[in-house]
Amino acid sequence: MAAKPKTIDDYLAALGDDKRAALERLRKIIRAAVPNAEECISYRLPAFRLDGKCFVWFGAAANHCAIYGVIGTHQDELKGYDTSKGTIRFQADKPLPARLLRKLVKARAVGNAGQSRKTK
Repeated sequence: MAAKPKTIDDYLAALGDDKRAALERLRKIIRAAVPNAEECISYRLPAFRLDGKCFVWFGAAANHCAIYGVIGTHQDELKGYDTSKGTIRFQADKPLPARLLRKLVKARAVGNAGQSRKTK
């Protein structure tokens, strides 16, 4: 990624077809799961935020795609995926199941909202 992306579309445009398709699918699922979330770029990665605070990021690396910030208490459902801390890595041709992704994203959004209330 040579140029700093300003939008998610900019970020995706720089990717190969397989990774772009996998991340477009991820984006669509996140938007459907949390329709009031706002798209943005954070840490040079596509992200979504609620109430001004980012709660999920996603991106592509040389050998995988990843979603960041969503593991939470669902570690047991992620056996078979390459995970560390809040990151789930997957191959573009083996995406996360939509049902699981929706569950992870919704849980993260609820957790994010709870954190925002605590800091106010």
